[in-house]
Amino acid sequence: MSRIGNKIVELPAGVEVKQDGNNITVKGPKGELTRTFSSDITMNVEGNVVTFTRPNDTKEMKTIHGTTRANFNNMVVGVSEGFQKALELIGVGYRAQLQGKKLILNVGYSHQVEIEAPAGIEIEVPANTQVIVKGINKEVVGELAANIRGVRPPEPYKGKGIRYVGEYVRRKEGKTGK
Repeated sequence: MSRIGNKIVELPAGVEVKQDGNNITVKGPKGELTRTFSSDITMNVEGNVVTFTRPNDTKEMKTIHGTTRANFNNMVVGVSEGFQKALELIGVGYRAQLQGKKLILNVGYSHQVEIEAPAGIEIEVPANTQVIVKGINKEVVGELAANIRGVRPPEPYKGKGIRYVGEYVRRKEGKTGK
């Protein structure tokens, strides 16, 4: 039994849902998101409550049921509140700066690394060692944050690199450690 798929989704004030076959559009104060879902799962909108039902209890239907409900809930949260990921740069001389919509990273390479923000995503640099990625689409925000982190992932010996705020990096002892 899919526990996630059976949960209801409550629509906050100002969020409206339109269904056109398999395409579902969610519009809210922060923007609008459209996504195509499986035709096997049926969506029921009653007032400000949305429920999803599946036709049978096969393993495939259960997985699609939970995934559909989770993706729809992420759309609702995105257009009402938005998502953000915060990263920090740790290392001597590591810094970030913003030029228009481009993020410029100096992270110990012989060159600067430039990352372009996709449409609908906003990058902020409150300090030269902090980067915040904001947007309404959870997948795109997470992917861009992972790409920024992938430029210089944290290494286990000195802990230098780009990491998420609050991420724990397991440290190793060097050659002289006993």
